[in-house]
Amino acid sequence: MADRQQTEPAPLWWSRPEGTADSRHDGVPAPRPETADAVVDGDGDGKDEGGRNGAAEQAAAPAEETPAEETPAEETPAQETFAQEAPAHEVRYDPWGEQPLQVVDRGRDRRGFRLWQVAALAAGTALLAGGIGGYVGVLAGRQSSTRLELPQAAVADKGRAPDSVAGIAATALPGVVTLHVRGAKSSGTGTGFVLDPQGHILTNNHVVADAKEIAVTFSTGESVTAELVGRDSGYDLAVVKVSGVRGLRPLSLGNSENVKVGDPVVAIGAPFDLSNTVTAGIISATGRPVTAGGDKGDGSDISYVDALQTDAPINPGNSGGPLLDARAHVVGINSAIRGADKDDPDRQGGSIGLGFAIPINQGKRVAEELIATGHATHPVIGVTLDMDYTGDGARVGDKGEDGKPSVTAGGPGARAGIKPGDVITKVDGQRVRGGDELIIKIRAHRPGDPLTLTVLRDGRERTLGVVLGSANGS
Repeated sequence: MADRQQTEPAPLWWSRPEGTADSRHDGVPAPRPETADAVVDGDGDGKDEGGRNGAAEQAAAPAEETPAEETPAEETPAQETFAQEAPAHEVRYDPWGEQPLQVVDRGRDRRGFRLWQVAALAAGTALLAGGIGGYVGVLAGRQSSTRLELPQAAVADKGRAPDSVAGIAATALPGVVTLHVRGAKSSGTGTGFVLDPQGHILTNNHVVADAKEIAVTFSTGESVTAELVGRDSGYDLAVVKVSGVRGLRPLSLGNSENVKVGDPVVAIGAPFDLSNTVTAGIISATGRPVTAGGDKGDGSDISYVDALQTDAPINPGNSGGPLLDARAHVVGINSAIRGADKDDPDRQGGSIGLGFAIPINQGKRVAEELIATGHATHPVIGVTLDMDYTGDGARVGDKGEDGKPSVTAGGPGARAGIKPGDVITKVDGQRVRGGDELIIKIRAHRPGDPLTLTVLRDGRERTLGVVLGSANGS
């Protein structure tokens, strides 16, 4: 057939399958036969370029053999026929078109992932990977030898200046011991320090009084039993001895006459059984008259001390421990503390900064006597004091014990000219305010030492010289 546009109606022999409606409107031209020529593709499957197979070619062939009636051009112009377009919503079927008009609307393509799904999947994967990575990192950090380290000063020289608290403690601690004492009715803890390589240890009398068992523990933790050598309640001093212990470190003894107010001191002891406790302070006062004891009621256990006062904290268990100067020399034996009054509702237990130590000069003399003889001597002036006197000074009593004279015949006081009723107001120029202070000032000396006494008699002061005598202590 020639390349001309066919506008004739479809031949009567051509029909659609039953049950289908012809949706083509009147006047729509039939497809051109020449478009039905089959083009065989390279695969040789008989399909043309539009996707049609050979059956479409066979159906188009009879259209060339049967001539269709001519229709005047003016009756059905081509432009007018093609101007009748189908509505936008209608789908026309054109078996001869290059592309099939039927399109199945299945909505959006669901074969791939949408953008938000991809983003969500990526975010979830990143979170999961981050969590796993963090956990693995924590495990690796714990198991790794590399760990977080904060800035810290480098290890410095561990040595300390000999006159520092640490230096003094390092020197003295090996010679300080803790005493655990068991008595018939009670037990207690105290402190002592080594005097010599033979194992003699100085401590307080009230630590070992009535002791049945004494255990000594060194700073190394080694414990041994000890035996009592001697004690004196008037000075509150005692000596015990350990045997079979090697490597003892005796402490060096200083001179309490060299101590001045304000000097730094260190105390070592076992407060409340806390062994090797070190505290520091200063000398607050010297020559402080202190009496302690008196629990028995007969005065036999009262101690008189011309004490060194310190603010270095001292508590129960420090008793008998050393008070050391800046050269780690012992200048005192810690013995007593001053607490608040018993009737004070705000009374504070333990140290309140008022500690008292026996001067080492006195302790040395007593220790030597205890080691040598088992007892100590006391310096005396041979008079009986009126302890009920409330005036200023120490008054010599009118009568002595059991009706005896208050001034011992032939004693040091009688030889110096002391008479009953005299009031002693000074010792070597230092004022005394009572009988206790006079005893303390005298006991601060050795027997045989000369003293100058200021005596008030009949309203007049006079000066008397006396040489101290000796009496056995308790």
